[in-house]
Amino acid sequence: MSGITSRAVKVLLSLLLVLAGTLATPVAASAQAACGDTSAFRRVALSSLPTQATDTVRLIQRGGPYPYSQDDQTFQNRERILPACPTGYYREYTVKTPGISTRGARRVVTGNASPKLYFYTADHYATFTLVDITR
Repeated sequence: MSGITSRAVKVLLSLLLVLAGTLATPVAASAQAACGDTSAFRRVALSSLPTQATDTVRLIQRGGPYPYSQDDQTFQNRERILPACPTGYYREYTVKTPGISTRGARRVVTGNASPKLYFYTADHYATFTLVDITR
């Protein structure tokens, strides 16, 4: 480091730290916004969904008991259709389908926001709508 004083090195390191902090702030803020961003989802009234979806939402609000062992488990969002959020943010619940003996394809997936987010899929996670549970 010939010709560079220790003061110059300290000033340069200080500037780099300030720059790094400035660059990191927008990245963290945008990641947070992405997790809660539901603007891309069509919104539907709970009353417009099959009645079994209302039954499932009411069960979620009561805290169970749930009819399937897979209910109230972490939804991994492997399809990456829902906003990217930390592991454990989403939970999934079965919406019964009359006339079939399996869980079927219908689900309610909740997001751990305040207030809680409710997403509905009728096609086993291929598409989702955001549910307005007040209507």
